[in-house]
Amino acid sequence: MSAPVDKAADKAASKPTSDQLLAHILTSLDDDKAEDVIRIDLAGKSDMADFMVICSGRSTRQVAAISDKLADRLKQDHGILAKIEGKDSADWVLIDAGDVIVHVFRPEVREFYQLEKMWMAPGSAPVVPPQGADAS
Repeated sequence: MSAPVDKAADKAASKPTSDQLLAHILTSLDDDKAEDVIRIDLAGKSDMADFMVICSGRSTRQVAAISDKLADRLKQDHGILAKIEGKDSADWVLIDAGDVIVHVFRPEVREFYQLEKMWMAPGSAPVVPPQGADAS
């Protein structure tokens, strides 16, 4: 009889790089029809993460669904137990995946807080990943 395989341990041992994690997140967001997806490179700006991703959902239901599915995919595919804040109201949900922080907003809330302006270097434009393309 063989020993049981601990899939979570296997996934944790093969932790994705920041770029691989970012690509996985961008694919998940694209699959779930997140809108206005941008990524911000936090290198040299913050020690909390390597990248920030900001996107919108059309409704609180879509914001919650995008967030839930992303957290599920991170757990299934990489063994990452993402920390989630704001899911109850689903106006602004933060998903902390370690090296990548994801903000999912309703459009009105995103416009109000304008995180892109706060985190981007002055004069720079956000990096908008091509739809359906791999980010790596």
